[in-house]
Amino acid sequence: MENRSVHCALRRLGHLGRVAGLAYPHGGAVCGGCASGHGWLARAGICGDRGERPAGGRQHFIISSSKVVRNNTGEVSPFFNDPFFRQFFGDQFGRQFRVPPKQWERSLGSGVIVNPDGYLLTNNHVIDGATDISVTLLDKREFKAKVVGTDPKTDIAILKVDAKNLPTLPFADSSKARVGDLVLAIGEPFGLGGTVTMGIISAKGRAIGIEQYEDFIQTDAAINPGNSGGALIDTRGQLIGINTAILTHGSGGNQGVGFAVPANLARQVMNQVLEHGKVIRGYMGLLPQDITPAIAKEFHLADTQGVLVGDVTAGTPAAEAGVQRGDVIREIDGQKIEDSNQLRFKVAMIPPGTIVHLKLIRDGNERTVAVKLAEQPAQTEMRERSGGGGGSTGLDGVSVENLTSQALRELNLPMTTKGVVVTDVADGSPAAMAGLRSGDVIQEVNRQPVTSVADFDRALRGTAGHTVLLLVNRGGTTMYIAIEAR
Repeated sequence: MENRSVHCALRRLGHLGRVAGLAYPHGGAVCGGCASGHGWLARAGICGDRGERPAGGRQHFIISSSKVVRNNTGEVSPFFNDPFFRQFFGDQFGRQFRVPPKQWERSLGSGVIVNPDGYLLTNNHVIDGATDISVTLLDKREFKAKVVGTDPKTDIAILKVDAKNLPTLPFADSSKARVGDLVLAIGEPFGLGGTVTMGIISAKGRAIGIEQYEDFIQTDAAINPGNSGGALIDTRGQLIGINTAILTHGSGGNQGVGFAVPANLARQVMNQVLEHGKVIRGYMGLLPQDITPAIAKEFHLADTQGVLVGDVTAGTPAAEAGVQRGDVIREIDGQKIEDSNQLRFKVAMIPPGTIVHLKLIRDGNERTVAVKLAEQPAQTEMRERSGGGGGSTGLDGVSVENLTSQALRELNLPMTTKGVVVTDVADGSPAAMAGLRSGDVIQEVNRQPVTSVADFDRALRGTAGHTVLLLVNRGGTTMYIAIEAR
């Protein structure tokens, strides 16, 4: 029965589209499943809901975007400049591969028609910075496309072309997708022509650190350069995700680890952009941190489930509701919270004005608080981003000094800030591996306030062989760092 449904879905893939762009004439950039380089085109599936062809016939399209880039001497090949490449392999990897600079940049990706009046979905990184975008159907009709809106935080972009009665791809409810479900990825990898690959959903709720809000569907369906912005569909031929990134480990191609933005998230972003001109997100005003085993031990927690509140911004919904630094959030509206990414994502997707209930642990006691969410301000990255949790061992190799007025001015901190400033952290030291940095201000050691180097030294006495819990102020935001003894 399952094989029949797959066969049926494959037959419905007669309506494909592709997003392409101007690119360097040689070489290429792998942006997740996006590619730069001549001839690399990617297709996105457009199909009907019942297996028949939608009105308008077989509609293919090409989106071409161009932008001017700086003509700097010794520019690195765009392959190594790609942010997705740097995310997995580091900035230093491409330094030895330098090519003469070029004036124009091209990028290639995919797109999905989601509205018969010409609205398209793609990845933001496919069209980011473009000065000109055009859409060409395979029947040679060409349209200028405009960017209706973008959301870099989820890597979604909405485009519009002046066309009517285009075939569209219906949305699936991606929340109902299950690990192990069969899926199909549509694209035109390496310019080989329209290609459909099949795989399964390998995992849900993945966060890989390339976007601010991540809830990726992971799939082993082959996704190669040319697929960014394209469709991941279920066996009913409905859109379940927007292909966004691939993990390549240096090969530049498919390794069976691809990531797609869930269709529900893409649709929510699109609807808000069309209705409000921007994405409106919920906001609490706290810094969530993952709970490592070291932090769990210091806070006397039975496990690492939940998130630790590293900081609460004054005047925000969290502060007004009574949430405090050091609280552990275990649930939101009855749903368990596993890590900071999950909490941040859930809160961001809830409309402002909604009252949510947080189940907290404070000093070993469980309590529930009600928080009325506000609209997320434009600049919230430091307050809403995960602070991490620390990880390795000992304070050997750490140098600190008393805070002076000059140091506070250089650190752009209020003159009332108390603590000691970290002036050096030895490379490879336990503190460095735990995430401590030069310029951090240590305000507590093992929950005890520190206002001077003398306080710091006293607080460390007798800690040899034990985990040290630091409260650190970094750029005005506090977070906990647990450093385990070896």
